[in-house]
Formats: sequence, C-alpha cells, structure tokens
Amino acid sequence: MLFLMTYELIGQAAHEWLGIGSFVLFILHHILNCKWNRNILKGNYTLLRIWQTLLVVLVLASMIGAMVSGMILSRHAFSFLRVRGMRSFARNLHMITSYWGFAFMSLHLGFHWSMMMRMAAKMTKGSSAVRTWVLRTLSLVIAAYGVYAFVKRDIGSYMLLKIQFVFFDFEEPLILFLWDYMAIMGLFVFIGHYFTIFLKRYGQKRKAV
Repeated sequence: MLFLMTYELIGQAAHEWLGIGSFVLFILHHILNCKWNRNILKGNYTLLRIWQTLLVVLVLASMIGAMVSGMILSRHAFSFLRVRGMRSFARNLHMITSYWGFAFMSLHLGFHWSMMMRMAAKMTKGSSAVRTWVLRTLSLVIAAYGVYAFVKRDIGSYMLLKIQFVFFDFEEPLILFLWDYMAIMGLFVFIGHYFTIFLKRYGQKRKAV
C-alpha cells in the first residue's frame, strides 16, 4: 500500500503491477480467512464485532473500486481493454478509493495491532513494562508526526476530492515521501488500535453490569 501511494514516483507501469499484486494478496487473505467469512451472519454482533466487520466491508469496497477504476485508467497491464468515455469518473473513483482504502487498511491493521504486539513480545527479551512504555511513546511520536504529515501532504483534500490530481515533487527523495506516508499510516493504526481497546473495555463493562 505504501508503494502504491507513490504512483508517478515509481512509474505508471510499476504502479499498475503493484496494484494487481496487492489485489491478488487481498483475495488470498480472504481465502485464508474463509472461516471468518462463512460466519459473518452467525452469532451476536457486539460493538467490537460491528467495528471489525465494518472495516472489512469498507476495505473490500475500496479495493474493488480501486481495482475497477485502475483497469479503466490502465495504460500498461490492462491497456487492451480500451475503455472510453469513463476516464474522468474512473480518475475520481481511483482517487477516493485509494486514499480512503489506505486509511481503512491502516485502521484494520490497528484493530489487530495488539495481536501483532503479543507475537512480537514472544520473540523479544527484556522487561515487558519497559518495552510497553517504549512502544507506547514511539507510537505516540509517530502518530503526532502523522498528523503533521497528513496536513502537509493535504491528504484530506484528496479524500474529499477537493483536489482531483495528486501533486508529486519529483525532486523529493522517495524515502522522504514514504516516511511521511508511513507516519500517516501509523496515525490511523494508532487510532484503530486505541478505538478497538475502547470498544473492548466498553463491552466488558456492559457485561459486568
């Protein structure tokens, strides 16, 4: 997702093939989680489960929208389609689904962040308390910089289609562009993680009552 956001900085052909690869991985991810998909209409829906399911649906919708619009706009991988008369609509659709998809994907990652941290903890040594506070401090710093990068890169205008063409500074080193977008991703992961914790605790309090 990070490299997909670079678009012109890595070239149109590379962007298209990365997009196809990401979509294939997305489909594979759902195949590997087919058990969860089969049970989506079963059981009770808590606020936490509603949040998780909503994120999955939003990520799915944004991925499909980005892929369909990308195929229409394609000049390399799907150039043989030669779809005409829809490029303006497809450009807007690709813009909004790409940026919102980036946010939804990061929020979804934040939903599973605790599980990922537990896995990482098993592979590391040292004081768990120290490690926890170091990671919390680091995540707060990244999230704070993510707010700055979000404003600096004018991401909100892209998400709301106030600007229909993404500005790229071709003289800017790619690593700096990626660093800002990693921070923005970190911001949404941070929001997703702590909102998930809030819903878990809220659900536990309701059960206790």
